[in-house]
Amino acid sequence: MKTDGISGDPVMDSCLVHSWLTGHFSFMKDIAPAISPLNGIGDAKPTNQAVLDWVRDVAKLAQPENIFWCDGSDREKDFLLEQASRDDVLIKLNDKKVPRSYLHRSNPNDVARVEQFTFICTSTKEEAGPTNNWLEPGEAYTKLHGLLKGAMRGRTMFVVPYIMGPPDSPLTKVGFEITDSIYVVLSMRIMTRMGEVAVKRLGNDPDAEWNRGVHSLLDVDPTRRFICHFPQDNAIISVGSGYGGNVLLSKKCLALRIGSYLARKQGWMAEHMLILGVESPEGRKHYVVAAFPSACGKTNFAMLIPPKHFNGWKITTVGDDIAWMQIRNGRLHAVNPENGYFGVVPGTSYKSNPNAMKSIAHDSLYTNVALTDDGDVWWEGKNGVPPAHAIDWRGNDWTPDSKEKAAHPNSRFTTPMRNNPALDLDVERGEGVPISAIIFGGRRSDTMPLVFQAYDWEHGVYLGATMASETTAAATGAVGQVRRDPMAMLPFCGYNIGDYFRHWIDTGKRLTNPPLIFNVNWFRKGTDGRFLWPGFGENMRVLKWIIDRCEETGGAVKSPIGWLPSPHDLDLEELDVQHKCIIELLGVDHEEWQKEIAAHEKFFESLGGVAPEELQKQREQLAARFKL
Repeated sequence: MKTDGISGDPVMDSCLVHSWLTGHFSFMKDIAPAISPLNGIGDAKPTNQAVLDWVRDVAKLAQPENIFWCDGSDREKDFLLEQASRDDVLIKLNDKKVPRSYLHRSNPNDVARVEQFTFICTSTKEEAGPTNNWLEPGEAYTKLHGLLKGAMRGRTMFVVPYIMGPPDSPLTKVGFEITDSIYVVLSMRIMTRMGEVAVKRLGNDPDAEWNRGVHSLLDVDPTRRFICHFPQDNAIISVGSGYGGNVLLSKKCLALRIGSYLARKQGWMAEHMLILGVESPEGRKHYVVAAFPSACGKTNFAMLIPPKHFNGWKITTVGDDIAWMQIRNGRLHAVNPENGYFGVVPGTSYKSNPNAMKSIAHDSLYTNVALTDDGDVWWEGKNGVPPAHAIDWRGNDWTPDSKEKAAHPNSRFTTPMRNNPALDLDVERGEGVPISAIIFGGRRSDTMPLVFQAYDWEHGVYLGATMASETTAAATGAVGQVRRDPMAMLPFCGYNIGDYFRHWIDTGKRLTNPPLIFNVNWFRKGTDGRFLWPGFGENMRVLKWIIDRCEETGGAVKSPIGWLPSPHDLDLEELDVQHKCIIELLGVDHEEWQKEIAAHEKFFESLGGVAPEELQKQREQLAARFKL
């Protein structure tokens, strides 16, 4: 039977649709059966003895049926995709609708990051700090090794070599991930530079720096789900989950939790930030980084398309999620350590993010979206009329009258960054791109204006340290509650948050040409509960003011919270928003800010005295400015 799309034969198509609708939805008893690779596939064993010894030790513990050494080749990819489809780990989508793309369903109990089961394992609890769950390393290793003992019996153990960062960047890190999930291997192919490039980068020095990551699905039981980081060992162990954010150990685990620890130790910065380029019609180009909590519009902003009024302006994407930054000639330069995008699907459409839609139109993996009867994918917020019938993310029949959503609110796409039509030409630049501005922002329905600028670096660090956002479905737990999320790093800082703030302050002292720092809020609502700002491409108007400020051409009004644009400082021409809404968007309500400052104080108190004195003084100065 043809399995790669609609054939045109009604009998065969009927059989194919029946297969799509009935054959792919039961979660297998053996969720990771062993595979038998063809000759010349799965045998790319490296020569670094430290890697070989480590793999041998993990194999002795987990007892897999065989070991598959990944090389990142196209032949390997084709074999693994065919195998994953055969084992019902992936569903091949209609090649005419979504070429060379696949759907994956995770277990319904395993659909988001699990912060409550995420641990930092350092010698002392103080090193992990007040915002992290802590386990003593010896205790953690004992517990995890007990769970891993025999966990891969009857399974294949994949060894995935990869690098994070451009191949020639001094910031680039080598990692090896061991996993029993073929879905993880195929996702790592997209999200990292995988295979021979990593083996070459590491070389044969047994003492070279590299990250050791071990993952096993176990039986995907939430009571046996742990994501543990050992910063002092440059190691990660994740068990009991198959969801990307918990098991693609290159991403949040290495790039941020381990990465932030290494960055402080080695004098650079690992941040939860997008990187975009802004080029004017005159050819002047700036790069900015922006920290937003998950599901708050990072990918949309990174791939922004300016409205027609800004004809001649160009936005390019360096990265949509993570920035590694180093100081060069007194200025911050940033690289994107990733090779792909792992984005939230619901709400993504040709209206909200055309470049993302073009990026995921082919060669992509989808997780927990709906499957239409003709082998396409669908989700809430996608362009067009909902399908009359589909199979939802749980594998159940769905119609527009169904009470449940067709796609999970945290359903994801995984797609190569090369698919992005707005990819920046310097994305592989090893030294990084020079940063003109840092933007902080969260999802706030009140209090925070559309945009304002910090007075200086320390004030900007304070803005980042006290930023808050209403929670989304990207992590398990209640949705819609305001929580403090410093620099959008609350779930991702791999060491004491007080030392992290100190690293930010100290970095500023080393900069002779520091970026300007701003705060934005696309999500402020009016008294009627509706958003005051249209967002999406119209965010270019805010970005334009930020660039004007960097070039010292933009006007601003001094306020207690920072430099605010007046309505005439923003280019609002051809924008269909009432003037009173703009006034409200830029307003600073003193009563709301008294509550905000009190919340800042309460947050610092909750950290148990680790917030640096400089930030305490910033809070006092902010409070004093409201009394003038």
